Amino acid sequence: MILCLLIISLHRFIAIDLRRQARHLENEIDAKLVAFSKLGVNSGSKLVNTDEVPLLDEEHVFENMASEIEALLSKLFSINERMSKLQPNGAAMLHTMQRHKDILKDYKLEFNKIRNNFAARRDREDLLGNVRKEIEYHSNYKSVSGLNRREMYMKENQHVHNSDRLLNDQISIAMETRDHLMTQRQTFKRIQTRLNDISNRFPAVNSLVQRINLRKRRDSLILGLIIGFCTFLMLLYAFH
Repeated sequence: MILCLLIISLHRFIAIDLRRQARHLENEIDAKLVAFSKLGVNSGSKLVNTDEVPLLDEEHVFENMASEIEALLSKLFSINERMSKLQPNGAAMLHTMQRHKDILKDYKLEFNKIRNNFAARRDREDLLGNVRKEIEYHSNYKSVSGLNRREMYMKENQHVHNSDRLLNDQISIAMETRDHLMTQRQTFKRIQTRLNDISNRFPAVNSLVQRINLRKRRDSLILGLIIGFCTFLMLLYAFH
């Protein structure tokens, strides 16, 4: 009996502590949601002028606060889950648990609504900013097009002239290279013709050169056979 009373008392103490933590988180989330909503409205209004960079990036602050609120909502969800695992002691405790769950659901809906509104407002302002920049670009282009058009034509004419000059230089280099190669070809042909004439005029010289080469090859072969035979005899003598 005493053990049951102790267990019931422990459950009540845990339930009271969880409800206290839940109320503390709910108050903190409620305050942050109010500031989060104001920050979302102010950030959306400041996104209109994209040319001016603020000292503090409101979008970065918005995302940081969103992360903090998500963490608090996760903690509150965990506490509600822990309370759900306790045995409800009467209808009042059951009503309290359900009330905390409803509050968490409302906070999640409000948080998602604020974040979605901010994202939609940011996309709209980005689109308007792009359209405004496009209009300003076209207006500036029209105002200076009369002055820049002549300069553009002059620069384009200069580019064409430079390209034409470079092309003519390349063609001249190619023609000189072709003439040089043709000259070398004719020179080689003349040298070959002279060599053929010399070989035709002196056939005896060719035969003599061939005999000399044949004698050299024969002497080299004989010398190689003698060296090989001597080496064989030396190896045979060394091993026996």
